[in-house]
Amino acid sequence: MIILDTWRKDVKPSDIEDAINSAAPGKIRVISVSQVSRVFHPNFSAKWRRYLYIFPLNDGENREQSIDSEVEVENFHTSNNVGKQSNGCYENIENLLINDEGGFGSHEKPRNFTICRVNLLLQRLEGKLLSYKTFARDTKASRNIGPPTECFIYHARATEAILPCPVNDHGEGRKVMCVELVANRFLRKMVRVLVATLVREAAAGADEDALLKLMDATCRRATAPPAPPEGLCLVDVGYTNFDPQNSLIP
Repeated sequence: MIILDTWRKDVKPSDIEDAINSAAPGKIRVISVSQVSRVFHPNFSAKWRRYLYIFPLNDGENREQSIDSEVEVENFHTSNNVGKQSNGCYENIENLLINDEGGFGSHEKPRNFTICRVNLLLQRLEGKLLSYKTFARDTKASRNIGPPTECFIYHARATEAILPCPVNDHGEGRKVMCVELVANRFLRKMVRVLVATLVREAAAGADEDALLKLMDATCRRATAPPAPPEGLCLVDVGYTNFDPQNSLIP
C-alpha cells in the first residue's frame, strides 16, 4: 500500500499505474490504483487485514499424508534430523516444540499434532471480539489493557498444502500447514504467538476451547513464545466490509 498526495488535478490514477509499471518491468507491478479523499489513512481506514502463515511440516519419508494424520513441525534451527518410526509415524529425535525459555527447542517427548485439530481450535475464535493481550509481545503499556487489546476475528482456518520444491528427492513438493487469519486488527507479534500456541495446544490434545480459556490468563507466559517470522505474510488489507466468500481457506 502506497499513498501519494498531490494537488495536481491533471494526474489520473492510470498515469500513476503506467509510471510505476514502466519503472521496473517484470519486477514491480501495480495491482490497483484508486483515488481517495484526504481524510483517508492506509492504516486507520482499513476494516480488516489478512495474514497467511506457511508452516513447514516434517512427517517422515515416503508416506501418504492427510489432513487428519499426525505431523511434526520441522526444526527451524540446525540439527541432526535423525528419525525413528513410532506408532505409524516418523519422529525426529530432536522434536520441535515451544518451550518457556523464549524459543524453539528440543525435548525428549514427541510433540505431534493434527492439522484438523489446529483448524478446530482456530474456528472457535471466529465471530468473537476478544482481548488478545496474552498473545501480544513488546506492546506499549497503554495497549496492554482495555479496548486497545481487543480484536475481532472474521476468519481463522488451517489446512495442508504442497509447495513445489525442486530439491526434493522424490519430486513430491514440500508439505506445509497454511494458517489464514483475518481480523479487524492485530497486536504486535500476535499472529506468531497465536500460531505457536496453536501448535502447542494441538500437540497436547487440548479441548477446542483451549484458546478461549487462555484469553483470561493474567500472564503472557501462559501462551507460547512467538513462532519464527519466516513464512508469515501480510496478504491483503481491506477497506470495505469483509466477505467470507473471498477467503483463501474455506
